[in-house]
This record gives sequence, structure tokens and C-alpha cells, in this order.
Amino acid sequence: MDTQRTGRGVAQRREGMVIPMKALIITAPGINCDLELAQAFEAAGVTPEPVLLSALARDPSIVDRFGMIGLPGGFSFGDDIAAGRIMAALIRERVYPALRSAIERRVPMICPCNGFQIAVQAGLLPGPVDGSWPAEPTLATVALSNNASARFEDRWTRMEIPSQTVCVWTQGLACEGEDSMLPCAHGEGRFVTTPTVLAALESRGQVAMRYAASDNFNGSMGAVAGLCDASGLVFGLMPHPERYTRFTQHPWWTRLPVATRRTAPLGLRMFQAAVACARGESVAR
Repeated sequence: MDTQRTGRGVAQRREGMVIPMKALIITAPGINCDLELAQAFEAAGVTPEPVLLSALARDPSIVDRFGMIGLPGGFSFGDDIAAGRIMAALIRERVYPALRSAIERRVPMICPCNGFQIAVQAGLLPGPVDGSWPAEPTLATVALSNNASARFEDRWTRMEIPSQTVCVWTQGLACEGEDSMLPCAHGEGRFVTTPTVLAALESRGQVAMRYAASDNFNGSMGAVAGLCDASGLVFGLMPHPERYTRFTQHPWWTRLPVATRRTAPLGLRMFQAAVACARGESVAR
């Protein structure tokens, strides 16, 4: 049997047949975007498997079975105390070493919305400057605070992808016109940090996505909508790319140019790019 990167849920080959890699979907009480995230992975050719955080806490080695990881959006544990705070604390206490090892094995990880809030507080983003993950999670140097409007906002927003980003989920993706939009739905999504930290993140290519100049509705510093770690593998963002994997999900899809509808939507292309990275392939962007 010719097998590629076995033991991690990564694509295997047997007699000309490709066995799809698996994606770990970390779930917990209050997470409610796990099905959309699973469908996005499936659309990109990956087999998703939901696993409760409590199961990972009991046996962190479960993480080793997967070639990709998703930390979904929602309102984990009711967002009590603060958005994502409780789930982040549990990850820091029980699961961080397993996730750190996965990242060191170059396993791509996506964290939309509540997942982004969790990843920041769990010490996964923005991550170590030199890519050397510490044994214990560090304190956050960035935060996701209340929207400038002080209310929950649900809207489609135009995005921009910095040309210098190192993020494997967005690097080199075409993002223009009506296909530059992604759905957003959050009350605590305003990216804040110090000017020094923001400048450092930008210089290292860790800003993976921005709100378009006229669409920075939550008041994020630097219009930051998404951030990656120094390796480009861990991607946290407030928009929901998993909710835009087919054009009929676009709010005015019937008015999109025919040429645009014949290509993969922006959300799906993000997942395809990361899957290609996990498989060591290239993908048209």
C-alpha cells in the first residue's frame, strides 16, 4: 500500500484510490456553527468529525488522528464572563499541548468568530514570533472587544487580503468585487492591540484579512478581520467563510456576473487552499 502521511487523517492512497483526510471539529456547549464548518470541509474534500472538548480534555491524543482542525463559531458556554473565555481556559488547561504539537506537525487550523475569540485567549493567536511554541500558553497580546456600535451586528462585509500575508488559508487569493464579501455576525469582534504589536504583526505578514476601508463596521484597529500565527497555519477571523461555500448563499447571488458564479466562492477557496497545503499540493487561487 502506498500511503502518504498516515496516522494523521491526511490523504492516503491505496490502489489508486485517495482516502480523504479528516478534520477535527472541536465542539462544546453553545457552539452552533459546527455543521456549517463541517460542510465547508466536506466541500473542500475533507471528512469532518465532531469531537466534544470534554472528550479531548480526557484524551488529548485524539488530536493526533486528524490532518486539519476547526474551532467553530457560536456562543461557547453562553459566552459567560466574556466571549470564548471559559472554553479558552479549558483548552489552556487540558488541550493546548496537543494543539501545539499539531501545529508543529503543520496541521492547518481555522477559527471563525467565537473560535477566533477562543484562540486568542487560549494562547494560539497570534502565537510565538519565531514559530517556536512554548510548553505553556502565553498571555494574549491582542483582544477582540465590543463592537464600536456596542451591539451585535449581522451583515455581509467586503474584505481585502494583504498581498504580503503568510496565511495558508488566504495567501494569494483573488478577492475583489462582489465576491470579496463574507458574512459577519458578532457583538465582540473589534480587534484591539497596541500600535507596536499591530506594526509587528503587519511586518511579519500575520494580518491575513482586513475589512474593506468602507466596511470596517466594528471599528477594528488596522481594519483587521483575520490573523494568523507566524507559520500561517492557524487562522482566526471574525467573518464566517464556512457560510459562503456556494454562490446561492450570497445575498444577491442572482445578480452576480456569470463568470463569477462559475468559480468557487471566496469562502470555499480558503478551505481548498488550506487542504492543498495540508496535502502538499498547489491550488488555483
